[in-house]
Amino acid sequence: MDVVDLINKYGFPIVMAVGLGYIIKYVWEWATKEVKPVISEANTVLVALIDRIRMLDNDLIRLNQKVNTVLHLRGKIIESERVMEAVKVEAEAEKKFKKAIADTDPKQPTKKKEEKTEDDKSAASGES
Repeated sequence: MDVVDLINKYGFPIVMAVGLGYIIKYVWEWATKEVKPVISEANTVLVALIDRIRMLDNDLIRLNQKVNTVLHLRGKIIESERVMEAVKVEAEAEKKFKKAIADTDPKQPTKKKEEKTEDDKSAASGES
């Protein structure tokens, strides 16, 4: 039978309703047999990817905390090294200061003063 014979026998609206019913049945079967399994598989993969992203986010948060801790501790170490260096410099300056005070103190003769006194003694005695 031809489409024209069907339209002559049953009429255009009936033939078109049957044709649209067939198209709807075809699309429904295609969607349930081919598209639905692919969507289900894609949904499973998407859930797995979301879980991995969450794990990576947690790893990134932990790594960021570790880096912050290391930087904080390294800052304390640098600060303590700076303080120790300052203490060494201050101790050395104190030692030099005490030496300078001792060199200028008239109560304690220095080597230069002792040499002068020996030179004065030899000059006074007439020795050359």
